[in-house]
Amino acid sequence: MEQITDKIKIEEEFLKNRIRDYKNIPNFKVAIESAMGGDTTLLTKTVMAGSILLGSSDLHLEATEIGSLLRIRVDGLLQQVCNFGKSQHKAFLGRIKLLAGLKLNVEKKPQDGRFTVIMPSDENDEQEIEIRVSTLPSEYGESIVMRILNPKSLISLEDLGLRKDLYEIFNEQAQKPNGMILVTGPTGSGKTTTLYAFLKKIRNPEIKIITIEDPIEYRLEGITQTQVDPTKGYDFASGLRSIVRQDPDAILVGEIRDLETASIALQAALTGHLVLSTLHTNDSTGAIPRLQALGEQPANIAPAINMVIAQRLVRKLCPKCMTTKTIPLEMYNLIQAELSNLPKNIDAPGLTPETQIGIPKGCEFCNFTGYKGRIGIFEAFLIDDEMEEFILTSPPSFAIKDLAIKKGLVTMKQDGLIKILQRITTLEEVIKVTG
Repeated sequence: MEQITDKIKIEEEFLKNRIRDYKNIPNFKVAIESAMGGDTTLLTKTVMAGSILLGSSDLHLEATEIGSLLRIRVDGLLQQVCNFGKSQHKAFLGRIKLLAGLKLNVEKKPQDGRFTVIMPSDENDEQEIEIRVSTLPSEYGESIVMRILNPKSLISLEDLGLRKDLYEIFNEQAQKPNGMILVTGPTGSGKTTTLYAFLKKIRNPEIKIITIEDPIEYRLEGITQTQVDPTKGYDFASGLRSIVRQDPDAILVGEIRDLETASIALQAALTGHLVLSTLHTNDSTGAIPRLQALGEQPANIAPAINMVIAQRLVRKLCPKCMTTKTIPLEMYNLIQAELSNLPKNIDAPGLTPETQIGIPKGCEFCNFTGYKGRIGIFEAFLIDDEMEEFILTSPPSFAIKDLAIKKGLVTMKQDGLIKILQRITTLEEVIKVTG
């Protein structure tokens, strides 16, 4: 194995000899347990390669009384892989801390670091995958979480899973020279993926795009990306103030957390910049009261924002093992009631008592879960002249939502129900994220 300071390289030959071990979690477990008999280098390569090839977003090594438990998060759910003995846990933890630039002798304080895994790609080339490392002292020793930032997670606007009408709206708003596009939702709902999809759509040699992020999650060519560093006085507000003096056409602000950041971002949107950012709210229309709660005035909010998006992620049915059945009567009645007020321009599958819906089964391809991959469910509302005037009256969120629905808003739940009829996901998944 070639090791380059904070990088670990996994060779093509290694994958060719062991790729069969990474098709599913039971096989992955066997591969790790066999690697425990070798040196730490082999164990580290096996764990990292398998986690990446299985499409994990996070890898958790949790200290226990007898060693540690390894779990990986796939499609949003943690799945148990195997147990480490005390000696394997200590050796693996030490190797990861060394790679991530953490202090080996510090065990009672949390530490954060990063390293890079170099993997062969499908294009007979190499790809660099950044790993964010976080350690935490716990009752039985240090636990560690590694977030896997795989560039393959970056997708285009066309691949987000948008309905045709919604894609046309997103595409149209991305082409506007100024104004703000806000993406809302809880942590882990795919907001960053959507923001980067917008960046990929608008980037070209004729415009300057600058970002301020915490942290920089993926690197895009042709874009100036900066990362907040509070220890040096570079936070969202001060960074954004500096960015607007760099003559950008478009600005990405990782998150609006306070009044100062909100005010500068809104002013940038009002003065000729396209601003993309995120906000933590439950739905799209809740973004307006949230900005007011930070202390911003409706007179600044209403004319600055072009569109607010809310989203969640649901698991997709596995295409290799999915089965179908006739929709149960209770589900038929629920979906019929929820979709009864859909705007006429929305292309939704027909619904009858004989409609066939998808059912998860489980196979080796999907780790016997019945699901493979995730897709977004979305809602978005535009701020036109009528909505702008309404926002100036400081209405509550439910009143904004009522008006937005009258003007054609399709809610996240409705978007999820449409994806059920398209046999993309299930009612259980939609209810889990929308209530």
